[in-house]
Amino acid sequence: MRSLLDIVDLSVAEIDELIATANDIIANPDKYAEKCKRKKLATLFFEPSTRTRLSFEAAMLELGGSVLGFSAANNSSAAKGESVADTVKTVGCYADIIAMRHPKEGAPMIASMRCDVPIINAGDGGHNHPTQTLADLLTIQREKGHFDNLVVGMCGDLKFGRTVHSLIHALTRYKNVKFVLISPDELKVPEYIIDELNKEGIPYVETTSLEDAMPELDILYMTRVQQERFFNEEDYLRLKDSYILNAAKLVTAKKDLCILHPLPRVNEISVAVDNDPRACYFKQVS
Repeated sequence: MRSLLDIVDLSVAEIDELIATANDIIANPDKYAEKCKRKKLATLFFEPSTRTRLSFEAAMLELGGSVLGFSAANNSSAAKGESVADTVKTVGCYADIIAMRHPKEGAPMIASMRCDVPIINAGDGGHNHPTQTLADLLTIQREKGHFDNLVVGMCGDLKFGRTVHSLIHALTRYKNVKFVLISPDELKVPEYIIDELNKEGIPYVETTSLEDAMPELDILYMTRVQQERFFNEEDYLRLKDSYILNAAKLVTAKKDLCILHPLPRVNEISVAVDNDPRACYFKQVS
């Protein structure tokens, strides 16, 4: 068994196999109820999380395994000055696999070099989030049936949005995928990703207007502006409401548009869309 640090650690064939397995788990949960019996997952979250941490823990419990770990750095020996490498080396003696989130880019990779059990990167700073990408790919596959021939809009914080970075890396390996990158100038996709898109000849456009991009999108991937990534609170306050999705902005959308990761004001979106006669055509996935 090996670590999963970046979505590119997996081949397309392996991703397809994982998605097929996930669909089989959904269809036949009892078949997998004891697949991880007597196995332990350690969730080491040096950065606060609710959905990601609980999703790991719930999945392990559903597979018959058990869970241990901590939900914040101040609940671990890191608060006393212990290094990440020493923490994972110790925890690896108690667990069969570790899911780790850390605010610093590259921390899970460093941890994997010191640990005797596999490390799953559950998000490292503004860098990568491969397991979220697997969940996103599963959602797209279940909603669209394929990954080829899609126009994918990425909207919001594209600079620090690790989920965006990982999903772009995954989708570039499928045929005829075009990206529409929607963000304020200050939160544009990092230059190294643009360089990769150019190198591979992947079509993309950069824009600040969600409304202008909306009509051509098959997938709209919304991200929040992340306060924890800003050093200057004034910049955060100025940009935090740059893109709020509402029914008015969906008027020109395709009827089968699939929306992933709506902003935290999702209830406002749901109410507005529910009152729209075209509501049944919009898919909202959180």
